[in-house]
Amino acid sequence: MESHDAAVRLIAQQVARFSAQQKPFRIYHGSTNSTRSSARRADNTIDTSRLTHVLSVDAASRTALVEPNVPMDALVAATRAHGLLPPVVMEFPGITAGGGFSGMAGESSSFRHGAFDATMRSIEIVLPTGDVARASKTDNPQLFWGAASAFGTLGVVTLLEVELREAKTYVELTYALTTNSRDTLKAMEAAAARDETDYIDGIVFSKDATVVCVGKLTDDLPAGATPQRFSRRTDPWFYIRARAVLKQLQKRPAQDATNTVVDHIPLVDYLFRYDRGGFWVGQYAFGYFLTPFNRVTRALLDRFMHARVMYRAVHKSGLAATHMVQDVGVPYAAVAEFQAWLDTTFAIYPVWLCPLRVQRAGGADAQHGLHADFGRPDAPNLMNFGVWGPLSSSSRREIVARNRDLERKVQALGGKKWLYAHAYYPEDEFWAHYDRASYDALRDRYQAGYLPSVYDKVRVDVDAEEAAVRATWRTRTKHRAKAVWPVRGLYGFYKAAVGGEYLLQKTNK
Repeated sequence: MESHDAAVRLIAQQVARFSAQQKPFRIYHGSTNSTRSSARRADNTIDTSRLTHVLSVDAASRTALVEPNVPMDALVAATRAHGLLPPVVMEFPGITAGGGFSGMAGESSSFRHGAFDATMRSIEIVLPTGDVARASKTDNPQLFWGAASAFGTLGVVTLLEVELREAKTYVELTYALTTNSRDTLKAMEAAAARDETDYIDGIVFSKDATVVCVGKLTDDLPAGATPQRFSRRTDPWFYIRARAVLKQLQKRPAQDATNTVVDHIPLVDYLFRYDRGGFWVGQYAFGYFLTPFNRVTRALLDRFMHARVMYRAVHKSGLAATHMVQDVGVPYAAVAEFQAWLDTTFAIYPVWLCPLRVQRAGGADAQHGLHADFGRPDAPNLMNFGVWGPLSSSSRREIVARNRDLERKVQALGGKKWLYAHAYYPEDEFWAHYDRASYDALRDRYQAGYLPSVYDKVRVDVDAEEAAVRATWRTRTKHRAKAVWPVRGLYGFYKAAVGGEYLLQKTNK
């Protein structure tokens, strides 16, 4: 803790200097799993990239003290050494504890445990004045819930106390086929009602074919069973395994009431099952480079198909700007309408489904910050839709318009859009989604007004983008060069290779 406290004092001193000048700053965490990126300069940045340690794991209290840039794979390794596990583990190994807290990350256990922020016991945060504070759900809950989903706009989170649960060896994963959105929701709600269920998600392969995946933790491997792995170079990507199961289930009689397939997956392989291929979006890279997509090519290019490397390529190439890359949540009552709308409007498949319990315990004490409404007792469960794929539109303006269609539909259905990705709302429409009164009150209370707001951090300004391209001969030339296939992809591939070597060296150290 001495080293940690010294690092926090330095951060606090830097923040205090920015505060005295009323000069906005950004927080540099190191690598990122967001599709947004921002400029890093020495004169506008608080560097927290060294806060990467699991400081302690307490088996008696079932908690871990972790710094914000601890990635999920390191957190899982540290807690499993004590037979424990965070209740919510984000699906990519490189997502950090601080990122999960500040960005309201959820996963297949969130139907029961809520988002990652709901599994924190307390946080330490450097306020915009440079003061260091602690907050929890019961002690200073306004600050605790305000900092959750604030994306660093209420201060710099420097320590998290993570709640833990018992870990086991395997996840027994049962795959089932549903042929319409109503049956999918029914199957997920039935699974959630069973105490033994630990994980629920689904993959929509077409409007009439969804694989629902229901998991439970276990130490038992049935006699004669072979564990299903997903982490090795020659293992299938998880979605490819699910697609194979789909074909198997479709061959069975429709009246078969026990129409399921069961895998026993080693725990870590399950938790990070979507890492290789980044769910399935890695397949689009094969198409972009006109490369066959098969078992051999996936194995040969496996080094570049992990989320850490893929996100670096996405940032450097700019290809995310030509795709739909959004996660949104809609109330269960709107699932059928929204899924039908997605099919007719975009026809992007696969789509990821993940049920989320967003309602916060604590009543009025939890009604603070950007998602203050999640503290209401009537806050509905939401179904997360991960919509990730290429758009047929040819121009940047058209792509933004398609994203705006999604934003408007989600708003009309009373849903939420998660802000790890680009947001295209005009400001008044953005704040119609989120609790501006509560958020601004907290910003005033903690003197955060000189910092960028959440809207400032996530919005896309197409006019500014185009002006930047036109600004100089160099930017115009660079933009034209990247528009020529496959320059943009090759540049991202090169940066992914460089970043992959760096990450490999860092991991080995």
